[in-house]
Amino acid sequence: MKFTPKLEKATLIKRYKRFLVDLETPNQAFTVHCANTGKMTGCADPGFNAYYSTSDNPKRKYAHSLELTENSAGDLICVNTAIANKLAIEGIEQGTISELQGYTHLQPEVKYGQENSRIDILLKDEHKPLCYVEVKSVTLLEDGQGYFPDTQTVRGQKHLRELIDIVQQGHRAVLLFMVMHTGIESVKAAAHLDPKYAQLLSEAQTAGVEIIAYNCQISPQEIILNHKIPVLSS
Repeated sequence: MKFTPKLEKATLIKRYKRFLVDLETPNQAFTVHCANTGKMTGCADPGFNAYYSTSDNPKRKYAHSLELTENSAGDLICVNTAIANKLAIEGIEQGTISELQGYTHLQPEVKYGQENSRIDILLKDEHKPLCYVEVKSVTLLEDGQGYFPDTQTVRGQKHLRELIDIVQQGHRAVLLFMVMHTGIESVKAAAHLDPKYAQLLSEAQTAGVEIIAYNCQISPQEIILNHKIPVLSS
């Protein structure tokens, strides 16, 4: 996925009110929108390099959007969580995600489940069971280990219950961790932050939910889906 035009660089001052981030360049300080509802631990510290896009939509209150940050170790992090879904779709359509090939139809954002959910990607083929793919963006790095989630997530717990139910109905269910941090080489459930999620993830795997993770090459010009990385037990 290319950034067109390429992203502009600034210095991160602070994040606040969840969706707002102040940036500065040598010429100005300004506020940008941040499309991330997570805690963003280690992703938005003051002084980090930040890369932002600019919209030409005159109706937007904030013309700029925060897309990437760069931590003190030089790792690039995609903090726009919407990009994970776009990359997942691109990876399926281009054949990079080998586990999700062989389907004739792909539908994003389909309502399903007993708890009024939306599945990120629904794959269909008349010769196969339906395949429900839930996409999660992974950006938390602690002591060299990648984790999900970065805080307690009731919504994420719900999605795991829904995926378990899908398998029990005879369909295929996949939890796809999209690793949007160049310093992360494996993923593990963050039991120290959300023990219920870690428990449900283990139950989901036992029930037959497939759990896979792919990392990315990230630059201010583009993000490229790279290769599969390990998902470790908690």
